[in-house]
Amino acid sequence: MSTTASLSALWQHPLVTDPGTAGDDCVVSTSPATGEAIAAVRLQSRSDYEDAVTRAQAAQRHWRMLPAPKRGEIVRRIGNAFREKEQELGALVTLEMGKIHPEGVGEVIECIDIADFAVGLSRQLYGLTIHSERPLHRMYEQWHPLGTIGIITAFNFPVAVWAWNAMLAAVCGDAMIWKPSLVTPLCAIAMTNVTHEVMRNQDIFQPEGCDPCDLFGLVIGSDEEVGETMIADRRLPLISATGSCRMGRHVGTQVAKRLGRCLLELGGNNAIIITETADLDLVIRGTLFGAVGTAGQRCTSTRRLFCHTSVVDAVADGLAKSYGQVTIGDPMDASTLVGPLIGQHAVDAMRAAIEAAVEQGCTVIAGGVEGIDAFADSPGHYVTPTIVRVPRGGDPAIARDETFAPLLYIYEYEDIDEAIAMQNSVDQGLSSAIFTDSVRSAERFLSHAGSDCGIANVNIGTSGAEIGGAFGGEKDTGGGRESGSDSWKAYMRRQTCTINWGEDLPLAQGIEFG
Repeated sequence: MSTTASLSALWQHPLVTDPGTAGDDCVVSTSPATGEAIAAVRLQSRSDYEDAVTRAQAAQRHWRMLPAPKRGEIVRRIGNAFREKEQELGALVTLEMGKIHPEGVGEVIECIDIADFAVGLSRQLYGLTIHSERPLHRMYEQWHPLGTIGIITAFNFPVAVWAWNAMLAAVCGDAMIWKPSLVTPLCAIAMTNVTHEVMRNQDIFQPEGCDPCDLFGLVIGSDEEVGETMIADRRLPLISATGSCRMGRHVGTQVAKRLGRCLLELGGNNAIIITETADLDLVIRGTLFGAVGTAGQRCTSTRRLFCHTSVVDAVADGLAKSYGQVTIGDPMDASTLVGPLIGQHAVDAMRAAIEAAVEQGCTVIAGGVEGIDAFADSPGHYVTPTIVRVPRGGDPAIARDETFAPLLYIYEYEDIDEAIAMQNSVDQGLSSAIFTDSVRSAERFLSHAGSDCGIANVNIGTSGAEIGGAFGGEKDTGGGRESGSDSWKAYMRRQTCTINWGEDLPLAQGIEFG
């Protein structure tokens, strides 16, 4: 039985149809590994969106009154349901998105982990007790559910980013509407199917006149028909959006016009600084995964490497040798380390970036255009991971843009402050790292004058964040924070309360009135 046939039960849904009979009102999901159609999904309309929001709001009005620990119990069951289908869901991620199978399963494990995190969080939605300046008064702050929120996700993490938002939002008392990437609609349907199965069978939340499944709404529609409606909708107090910087600017602008909240996770142009004291074995391994993992299609993928002049040749040679040993091919094959890019447009963009880098004075030391041409007659959208060496003192304009592919630029530097300045010189500010055995260099990198990114690592790469920490970046990366730490506050509204338990009515700041 083919992988597609064995997994097809995951995406059973009234919207799904045979790709051979799909009309203009459908989007066809295609395997990036083979170029073959998997299934077609009927695009939903603005009317479908309106219905989903209305139903989600109705369910949320009851959900917000359910004690948070009970909401957490339902999320625990959802996480366990993901756990039961971990391998199948991981295989679907690989089939539809193209990342290798261990990474596909790893993404589902992220969904499980964030559900576990959210269960504990359901008993820790703490507010502060504040000392009042007025006698016989008590002050405190509390957190209330925000309402029904919108979640917009990208193709490269088709299930995990939704879960980061959905599991936390659920324990915080929110309902949600999910607009997934049209490149990976089957993953979204599968995750929603699993979640709705739990909601149908649980006995904790049974609101009168509402379907519990409506808390986890899914609308698969075009940007024009559904996306624009969604970001302009005043009924959604928060829009969490993951995608390009260009997309984020538009979403942020439209949501700001209605004074809504945005949680933006946008592009990254992530760098690693290699000092003269670095463990070069760690450097090679950490850079290799960061640069070629997920075929360079992570927002945290390593794009730039700043090497001290004393080690740059050794690093460049070591990486070039390692790149030559990377297996490229079928992402379901256990021996494969690099699967396909998401589509031909991504292949074309990588080719254009390599050509621009060469025109701007750089030298290809691994991969290159020839490595793309090597797969010209193969099914799917494969490329060879590429390393480009930048001349000393060079600053190619193309390297300031995020090419969503396995393309790495190697720079040379002499002074740590020079390296930090070069790292910070781009518009994006998501993830960063330094490899060093110098405490002074590490602390310099982590200081106020160091990395300007939302994530800063020492002796590990830029990719592979854990769910326990807040995930997100600064500058054109959008400033949003998802997943762990206190990211839950984005899904709630803060309320400051003052209680007068005395018999007088003193005013703050000692004001006398009347």
